[in-house]
Amino acid sequence: MSLNFFKLFFFSWLFFLNNYYGYACQCPLTTLGIEECNKYEIIFKGKVVSVTTCDNKFGTAVFEIEELYKGNASKQFTVLYECGVECAMEFNEGEEWVIYSNYKQVDKALMNWCSRSRKFFKNAKEDFYTTTYGNDYYDELKFLRQNLGLHRFLVLKPSTTENRNARPTTNQTILMLLISLTAIILFYWLFKKYFKF
Repeated sequence: MSLNFFKLFFFSWLFFLNNYYGYACQCPLTTLGIEECNKYEIIFKGKVVSVTTCDNKFGTAVFEIEELYKGNASKQFTVLYECGVECAMEFNEGEEWVIYSNYKQVDKALMNWCSRSRKFFKNAKEDFYTTTYGNDYYDELKFLRQNLGLHRFLVLKPSTTENRNARPTTNQTILMLLISLTAIILFYWLFKKYFKF
């Protein structure tokens, strides 16, 4: 009886672990088309310039956009991505991607790992997106160019108000305090001298 109980316990435990750790990435299948492109606010092809590792669940990848198909973006654009979630992948410097995303902020997008975003593989046999999406990388670029066209980049103009919220240095703070204290003492002295009660 105890041997059967041990076997039952062992196989139940094994079944539980398999179910707990056995889930693979499962994203809904999509087909390339205008309807699919309408789900996203920004679509572009670009190379990863820099990657910041995950802090507080999010990492950032800065892209140099080569072709902008939809949305507004400057030549360099930041994409936030979630780490440690199902279907999460890694961005590496120098990789070329086609990104389908939605804006998180005006100048940043939030990557959805189940979007149509795909990485370029030099070896076509390694490109698992071709099997998943039903078209290769070059067919996707051709579709985007023909149906969405190429858009112009936003030109960043230097802001004259960018340093308004800058904190003063220690020397500037001490100088402001001394000037303020001198002004208060001078005002107090003048008030006492000319206005006696």
